[in-house]
Amino acid sequence: MLLFALFIFVPVVVAVGLSLFTYDAISAPRFIGLDNFVSLLTRDWIFLQYALPNTFLFALIVGPGGYMLSFVLAWTINQLPASIRDYFALAMYAPSLAAGVAFSVVWPVIFSGDRVGYLNRTLLSAGLLEKPVLWLQNPDTFMGVMIAISLWSSMGVGFLAMLAGLQTVNKELYDAGAIDGIANRLQEIFYITIPAIRPQMLFGAVMAVVGTLKSGMIGSVLAQSASGSPITPQYSGHLFLNHIDDFAMIRYEMGYAAALSVVLLGIMYGANKLAFGLFGNKGEG
Repeated sequence: MLLFALFIFVPVVVAVGLSLFTYDAISAPRFIGLDNFVSLLTRDWIFLQYALPNTFLFALIVGPGGYMLSFVLAWTINQLPASIRDYFALAMYAPSLAAGVAFSVVWPVIFSGDRVGYLNRTLLSAGLLEKPVLWLQNPDTFMGVMIAISLWSSMGVGFLAMLAGLQTVNKELYDAGAIDGIANRLQEIFYITIPAIRPQMLFGAVMAVVGTLKSGMIGSVLAQSASGSPITPQYSGHLFLNHIDDFAMIRYEMGYAAALSVVLLGIMYGANKLAFGLFGNKGEG
């Protein structure tokens, strides 16, 4: 409870309180009521036109996509012999550990816009492109690159939780299901496997929601490597967290950044309630 209060409750209360003030980190805070929220919904066109829709698009693809991919890969690996299962699990989990290094070193080289970029060179050699594509400078392709990289590195702790849950499912349930008329693997998954690992599925869903909604570093790192600026081309990869960082760390408008954080917290809470409704037991959430 002490740790929860110190690192969760107190920061949330401070953020909510600070969202009602204007504060530049130097002068004394000045109370302005709900003006920050009014500005957010009426005057911040970058937030309304780019940050909010980009975040929802990114979350709707990467969240459910990474979540379903985690379950499919966990289920597939669970079918392998125990002697090689751990090696495949490590191979799937490793990208989430190396993501930070890959962002700064590997991906800019792969998606380089010249002919020596690995992706361009491969597609040109295969005859699929006539000229190099500026993957990280073109606003039409930037979000797609972000989504592809995020899906590649989405096998995190949620994936491990699902894999661990699958290994604890009682095998007798499948025999009983076969007697009751379950005829194929797909029916086993929906009627036996998923209900048996509901806690792990819930944990994976919560982690997917939190992970996608708090994403922001990926676009800034890719843009920095391509153009020297953390601003994504024409705000095509500008997410909610980038908007918070912009006002907090560049403009020093701490009150407005706190208001953005409170809105993001509310969105996360709603998404987590949805996850509890889908996978939690009755009365949870």
